[in-house]
Amino acid sequence: MKKGYEKFFEPMHIGKMEVKNKFFMPPMATLTEVDEDYCYTAAAVEYYVQRAKGGVGMIITGANWVDNTIEPHVVCSFPTPITEPHKWTKKAKELTDRCHAYDTKMILQLTAGLGRSALPSMVNPANFSAPSKTTNRWAPNFECRELTTEEIEQLVTNFGIAAKTAKSAGFDGIEIHAVHEGYLLDCFTMSLFNQRTDKYGGSLENRLRFATEIIQEIKKSCGIDFPVIMRFSIKSYIKALRQGALPGEEFKELGRDVEESLKVIKLLEDAGVDCLDSDAGTYDSWYWSHPPMYFEKGMYLPLAAQIKGTASVPVIVAGRMDNPEMALKALNDGIIDGVGLGRPLLADPNYIMKLKTGQEELIRPCLGCHDGCFGRLLEGGTGSCAVNPEVGREIYVGIKKAEEKKNIAVIGGGPAGLEAARVSAERGYTVTLFEAKDALGGALLIGGQPKFKSDDLELARYYTHELDRLGVNVRLNTKASLDAIKELNPDIIYVAEGSKPSVPPINGIEYTVFAQDVLTGKISPKENIAVIGGGLVGCELALHLAQNGSNVSIVEALSDILKSGGMLPPMNEFMLRDLLAYHKVSIYPGASVLKITESSLTYEIAGKEETLYCDQIILAAGYKPVNDTYLSLKNEFPYVYNLGDSRSVRNIRGAIWDAYEVARSL
Repeated sequence: MKKGYEKFFEPMHIGKMEVKNKFFMPPMATLTEVDEDYCYTAAAVEYYVQRAKGGVGMIITGANWVDNTIEPHVVCSFPTPITEPHKWTKKAKELTDRCHAYDTKMILQLTAGLGRSALPSMVNPANFSAPSKTTNRWAPNFECRELTTEEIEQLVTNFGIAAKTAKSAGFDGIEIHAVHEGYLLDCFTMSLFNQRTDKYGGSLENRLRFATEIIQEIKKSCGIDFPVIMRFSIKSYIKALRQGALPGEEFKELGRDVEESLKVIKLLEDAGVDCLDSDAGTYDSWYWSHPPMYFEKGMYLPLAAQIKGTASVPVIVAGRMDNPEMALKALNDGIIDGVGLGRPLLADPNYIMKLKTGQEELIRPCLGCHDGCFGRLLEGGTGSCAVNPEVGREIYVGIKKAEEKKNIAVIGGGPAGLEAARVSAERGYTVTLFEAKDALGGALLIGGQPKFKSDDLELARYYTHELDRLGVNVRLNTKASLDAIKELNPDIIYVAEGSKPSVPPINGIEYTVFAQDVLTGKISPKENIAVIGGGLVGCELALHLAQNGSNVSIVEALSDILKSGGMLPPMNEFMLRDLLAYHKVSIYPGASVLKITESSLTYEIAGKEETLYCDQIILAAGYKPVNDTYLSLKNEFPYVYNLGDSRSVRNIRGAIWDAYEVARSL
């Protein structure tokens, strides 16, 4: 263990509950499978058990509904202790018993409902509810009805019933969901959404009454020593309805500010809360609640520092906390009492044990991409992880040692080739990897150049160390010739040659430079830049250049930027768009480029020609597969598989997942 890291492995106390270390897993509801009876499935249990096995001191589950009549949600979306309590308890007992075997404390998160943040896919619009009449966050054409006083009182009662059921199932405490993210309970606390005239509206004390009554009801049902944690947003960052504010941006806060949070904390503590699980944001400022890679690491720490002097109970914080030195400093400075690892424990469930045993270089990093944990959910699948295909699917997939030794050749050291090599080596095969360049990583080494994408470089470093640990024969600066492959006599060949930039037939295209050459420093950026292509590569390149002082324009042929390629998870797209606007990147959608010169770009938009004058024109018009080696080998050997961009240009998840699936099965 690295010197100083002992602090991470000292106990953490929440009320009278002792947690074995300072690490906790925050709630992530998108990763929890639920059956038709609103109970945990075997897959959900195994998902949590793997994180307990990896060393985390405390797990807070994703949300469980305390009611399914006031705001009924669709079957198989969220677990509910209330609907079928005996069935729920049996499934939940399996979860707590198995996680307790690793001395991991289990906290059940209970929710009053989504309120105006409800997705129409989860709650029928006819059942949208809120403290007062307002419009739904995602479907503004639908109005949310005002809950009656009797319904609120019923929800409070149900929290006590659900908490008692959770305690009987072996849970060690409850987290209340939440004065956080603009969900139903949070909306009650904010005058922006609460215009009630009964005991739950008006003064701050009345607006907090719903939350404080829930705390008191749980204590009444489960005992004064049963820990109650409150999920708590310190600042809302609401600039306007459905519009968040960026870090450092000057704006008028319409939600809750730090000053009011200090008063809220006192009310919550007086009601008996034992811990604050703190973050920031609401669904109106969604990227604060689900931070993409565009945020700095530890982006909630400055806010936590402002409340720590007021809070007398422990303050625990997640949110891009996967830099151990940063997290250790926050603990030592007394800013936080516990370190939350959410998506980092998806990317690597053994993060904590690797940290403890001095194997930091073998921690697989989270990219902050949301593509697996949220994007896959939007595609109709279960939540998972872009860099770890086993997440949430532990009982369906996995890597097993092979009974028969095989000889594997991997061509290409990008994400697909690296994953194919890793999985094959884990199975006990002899693996040789050919990489034409002097380092492993492929597209990761290009995409990881902007500061906000540095975790791509960390992923390349992880694979480099992992393949070394597994004994993979890595041949850098070596092109895979037919003779070299024949000499190996491989049983299976994985070809992952990658892709190359697409070059559209535009008059003067020779005056452009490639995005990858600018990103890697082969070509220096100039002051006034036009980027051709408004896909993800073009937009992130434009942001990177603008953040470093260039004046940047994006020229995109489609009707809007970020329309080409796969769907970008909404929180990432919202923040990227806001950042481009904040850094004054000019965007020209629906613009077809007609002609390029050394100092200008002429385009047509709505039938009218315009000219944009610039010092440099960068081409980011997409990529196309490189598969020459695959074509030359596919008929020479029986088992040849084309992977990654070499087969179809997609994203990191597509490359890693396909490589994982094929390599674990053959």
